[in-house]
Amino acid sequence: MSFNYEQSFTIQGGNFTDAGVVSVFIKRTLQKMGIPSEILRRVAIATYESEINIISYARIGIIYIRVTPENIIINIDDEGPGIENIELAMRAGYSTADEKIREMGFGAGMGIPNIINCSDDFKLTSEVSKGTHLRILININTN
Repeated sequence: MSFNYEQSFTIQGGNFTDAGVVSVFIKRTLQKMGIPSEILRRVAIATYESEINIISYARIGIIYIRVTPENIIINIDDEGPGIENIELAMRAGYSTADEKIREMGFGAGMGIPNIINCSDDFKLTSEVSKGTHLRILININTN
């Protein structure tokens, strides 16, 4: 089966009302394309966690997804505070979420670790006061 698709989505920071809308749309679109369910699960988790991070911390962000016959590449760019200590941010349970975010049930410090666990390749770069970039690669195994 041959997969080809690409689209970008703009996410508004602070808009918890629409949290999850983009990741659900991506999952449904890929499901209609016939992407295997295990790959769908990984993409859904990675895009949802990325979407929540944008909403929680950034002013605005973009999720760009490209599906090829071999893999799914997800690039996330945000304009936000950036991450001061990337190594610490990648540690399970570490969070800089404020009380408001925690009261809504977010900010447990599992977002980046969950993204890493769903990725076959993961790259995170960030510049304080500028923003953050994630590159997530998920291989499609159609055997």
